[in-house]
Amino acid sequence: MDIATLIGLVGGFGLIVTTILLGGNPGGFVDIPSVVVVIGGTFAATFVMFPLKAIIGTVKVAMKTLFFKSRDPNEIIRNITALAEKARKESLVALEKVPIEDDYLKKGILLVADGSSEALVRSVMEIELDFMKQRHRQGQGVFKGMGMMAPAFGMIGTLIGLVNMLQNLDDPSSIGPAMAVALLTTFYGAVLANVVFIPIAKKLEERSEEDSLFMQIMIEGVASVQKGEHPSVVKDKLQAFLAPALREG
Repeated sequence: MDIATLIGLVGGFGLIVTTILLGGNPGGFVDIPSVVVVIGGTFAATFVMFPLKAIIGTVKVAMKTLFFKSRDPNEIIRNITALAEKARKESLVALEKVPIEDDYLKKGILLVADGSSEALVRSVMEIELDFMKQRHRQGQGVFKGMGMMAPAFGMIGTLIGLVNMLQNLDDPSSIGPAMAVALLTTFYGAVLANVVFIPIAKKLEERSEEDSLFMQIMIEGVASVQKGEHPSVVKDKLQAFLAPALREG
């Protein structure tokens, strides 16, 4: 589980709820029609912007922000270095029998063991990398779209509330409560956008960048193994992808 995401969500909503409670009237921040306008309108616009399949997939994508275990890039480098050492001691064909957990790395190594050219191996792996980025961008786009629509529908709800208020100016006592209800839709939209949708989109973007980095390491690692480079050279080359503080000695 990603503790940072959990802390952010709980902390964000916790601060908002605490501030409301300190104000002394939490009931005044609850308005069902405002909730319906913001949430219903946001999802309605999202269905217009994106295919149904992409929207359904956002549930699985959103869970990735919470239940995600980051991999250690040094472990990937160690595995590739071990493959390079085996290839030099035995042969590239011997790599075919080596158990490899990562499916992406395994695909590249099997192509090498089958005698594929370096250009073909790199092309296959880069195509998969490109389409991975495309799939991730779609998931990010759904949450970015929701982050854009939530405040917009909050404003729409506010305008509806103001119109209703202006139609009842003959009762001055109702102006204050009506104005409060009108502003609640803007409040709901801003909270959903800035605490949930936009942060999730950004977290998914970071996850995608991390996955992309690991896949680029594997591409270069497989190419180095295929060339028969010395394991120490392979290790140094792949560690160049990492910040100095993350590199193993």
